[in-house]
Amino acid sequence: MKELKKLLDRIVQRVNINLRELGYDIEPFVHGLIPLNQLVKFYAFYGITPHHPLDFQFKHSNLSGSYFLGKCRVTNSLLYKSDIRGDELKQHGDMFRFKDLEILINQDEGIDIEDSFLIKTLVHNYSHDPETLEKFFIKDTLSTHYANIHGSPSAGCFLGPFSTVDLTTIRDCVIGAYSYVQAGEISHLNIDPGTIWVRSPDSFNFLYRYSAEKLSNYIHFTPGASPKGLFMDFVEDRKKDFQRVFDVVNIESSRSVPSNSSLDRYAVIKPHTHIGENVLVAQRAYLQNSWLGKGSNAQENCYIINSRLDGNNVTAHGGKIIEADLGNDVFVGFNSFLRGCPDCRLIIGRESIIMPHTIIDIREPLTIPSSHIVWGLVTNQKELEVNSMPIKTFSTIDGLFSKGDMLFEGRGADFVSAFMNRIDHILKANGAYFNGTEHKGHAQKNQHISFNTIQPYPVGKLEGLYPTISIQP
Repeated sequence: MKELKKLLDRIVQRVNINLRELGYDIEPFVHGLIPLNQLVKFYAFYGITPHHPLDFQFKHSNLSGSYFLGKCRVTNSLLYKSDIRGDELKQHGDMFRFKDLEILINQDEGIDIEDSFLIKTLVHNYSHDPETLEKFFIKDTLSTHYANIHGSPSAGCFLGPFSTVDLTTIRDCVIGAYSYVQAGEISHLNIDPGTIWVRSPDSFNFLYRYSAEKLSNYIHFTPGASPKGLFMDFVEDRKKDFQRVFDVVNIESSRSVPSNSSLDRYAVIKPHTHIGENVLVAQRAYLQNSWLGKGSNAQENCYIINSRLDGNNVTAHGGKIIEADLGNDVFVGFNSFLRGCPDCRLIIGRESIIMPHTIIDIREPLTIPSSHIVWGLVTNQKELEVNSMPIKTFSTIDGLFSKGDMLFEGRGADFVSAFMNRIDHILKANGAYFNGTEHKGHAQKNQHISFNTIQPYPVGKLEGLYPTISIQP
């Protein structure tokens, strides 16, 4: 256990060095956050398929309960029940387009994690940075519970619980709890908790910030304590449902699915759930008494309970949908929390966009009309009127615009177009448009994954560390 402690101290020191200009000390947050003896209890596992490059290297690290897919290297790091998803890695010979440039990929891209501590963090490699096309790096970074690092190289950063960094290269930054940042490239910034920031330079800038008092009911994180709030209670209450899934190495599928759909071995599927064609259900997704229509997906750490998704619905990483009915082509963004009640359901009309990190938590019936965009905190009809707009109206914005606590600057048409293109990419990548021969995606390519487990040293000087391992074709 001493080696684990030395490794943790090393990581804390390296992150603090990077954050020194912000005057930020992560040590009080890390102290006791995950007891070191927890890091000895769980196996790690990796997936092999014909469609993903196989090249794993693990050195002087703990990988407790973490999952790897694709080409990954982990050095001097602690990973606790994280998902490292390399299913969209660029390959040698690919052409990367950036603005007016076409850049040839010289070697297969890999995920490189070094001197970092990732806690229940989802890493998806869909990277965008033209400066680091062959290496998706995460170094000198601490990321806490249920954060998302999506296509976002990170160096010297601290991510709070349920935060998301999306298609943004971040250096020497603090990302507060439940903040969402999609800003291209940032450095030396301390982002307040509950900040929703979407920026495209010279095109648009969207900014919303939750009230600290209201956000604390859902998530708050203070030095010397674990994250607390409704979000943590929600996932903790369902933790036991995952226990059997991870305790049993060889487990029969809980149900059959169409031949063009994919149900991950490490998802929880409760009774009375329908999975349609071209549906992707990712690892650590949770479905109960719900209907997923053709082309829908439930990504990592999603919870869909007592709900209906008509078809081509995107539920991005960490999205939660409870007691709701969604029309076709509804997008639910990262870590959004949508909760109706059995006697007052939430209804969302087709082709609507629920912005990342939106909270809709109602105690009276609520209907969101078709083709609307929604953001922020909504608990009733009045708040919906303040925190939503028809997409067509949003597209007419040109210049400075504010509504409630949302501030927008730039061209609304560009903002809407960017979202629509992103949603279309997700549906294509996930195989929603597969017609039997063309447009295969993750729902078809992830059907036959071979899972393999690896274990740490159980006792002795190296207790909790995994042996140095290299796994190649």
